[in-house]
Amino acid sequence: MDKNPSVLDDDRIGKLLLKLAFPAFIGIFVTALYNIVDTFFIGRFVGSLGIAGISIVFPVQMFCMGIGLMFGVGGASLISRSIGAGNIDKAERALGNAIFSIVVLLIILIIVALSNEDSLLSMMGASEKVLPYSRDYFTIILFGLPFQTLAMATNGLIMSEGNGRVAMAGTTIGAFSNIFFDLVFIVLLDMGVRGAAIGTLIAQLLAVSFLLGYYYLGKSFINIRLNSLIIKWDIFREILAVGSSSFLTVGASSLSILFINRMLVAYGGDIAVSAYGIVNRLMIFVAMPGISVGQGLQPILGFNYGVGRYDRALKLIKIVLITMTCFGLALFGLLFFNPGFIVRIFTTEKDLIVMTNYAAKFVFSSVFFTGFIISGISMFQALGKAKTAFIITLRPVIFLLPLIVILPRFFHLEGVFLAWPLTEILGFILAMSMVIPQIMEFRGLARSELDQPMEHI
Repeated sequence: MDKNPSVLDDDRIGKLLLKLAFPAFIGIFVTALYNIVDTFFIGRFVGSLGIAGISIVFPVQMFCMGIGLMFGVGGASLISRSIGAGNIDKAERALGNAIFSIVVLLIILIIVALSNEDSLLSMMGASEKVLPYSRDYFTIILFGLPFQTLAMATNGLIMSEGNGRVAMAGTTIGAFSNIFFDLVFIVLLDMGVRGAAIGTLIAQLLAVSFLLGYYYLGKSFINIRLNSLIIKWDIFREILAVGSSSFLTVGASSLSILFINRMLVAYGGDIAVSAYGIVNRLMIFVAMPGISVGQGLQPILGFNYGVGRYDRALKLIKIVLITMTCFGLALFGLLFFNPGFIVRIFTTEKDLIVMTNYAAKFVFSSVFFTGFIISGISMFQALGKAKTAFIITLRPVIFLLPLIVILPRFFHLEGVFLAWPLTEILGFILAMSMVIPQIMEFRGLARSELDQPMEHI
């Protein structure tokens, strides 16, 4: 099969990045609405215990997001590089293997989680007061996790062939459906956290149906074929090698939130869990610029790296670093100095507002660094440099978990909140120590490319 990947074969790197990153940004924005909308309706119509209940469950949802990102990012990197190299069969096998693996893993996860529900929720920090809310939400949301995970992965896979509009449309359908169903089940039918879970489940089902329909209707550059669903171990290993860093990033964050929730219960009680739950939802918006620019970067960088156009790769990285600087400054100014006006959207409870403002001052002090770190990981994933991306993703394990254990012993509740910004600062130093040598390498390769005879360029 001979197809021309004309979308990615474009000299206008900045315009192409915007073309892919903007739909990704919109898609991630509306995806973030899933948790934001749930938190808003539960905060307004259930209360702080309801927010604490869904916050306890959030690490499991993040873990599944990590699975989706692992196969989405790993598959996308392999697909874009295969398209760039003209190997369409390998690209389609990567697509099929990624989707089939997600389905199998999520079925196993649901069976394990349902058989150990209460003990799992208690381990994650649910107190006696919060446990009923967590159980009501968790039991239902489990069955929506395969749809959520597939939607997350399919977005990246569709982006890998340069089609950002379809990915954006799928997440938009899911997010606005979630708003509608939350209004119906939480407000009109007064179903509380169970209504939030049902609304999310249905919305995710609609989103993934639309995204998979893109492939089955033959509108895609590559297609899902029955033989591509059969696991081919060299393809599977390559997807995991690149995508595992994304899984570990989210998985480590999930584990960290689990530990944070337990420490919050110990030092601040259920209201501290609710406060951190709100802040953590807002942190999704902080990560959005880095994730969206990273998703736009990956297919472009992967394609140009695959065909040996290092000058374009260098130009792309420079544009991304400048963009992240601008976003970082804007987010810091918006969130650090006056978080209260956003917090009041979620709750009218005075004690919860005070506690959330207190937590936000610590967590949002490091928002400048988040986009750089995420973009750095995306860059190495696009290049197929899994080990380098993996090292950067270990920052929650290397920095956050030890800080969460050590700091509260000296600073109590303040120590729990202080661990996050210190982790991001140290993570930024780690990421830049690897990004800068990569830039220097591309400079050398670009010079060599220019020195070659014209017919070889």
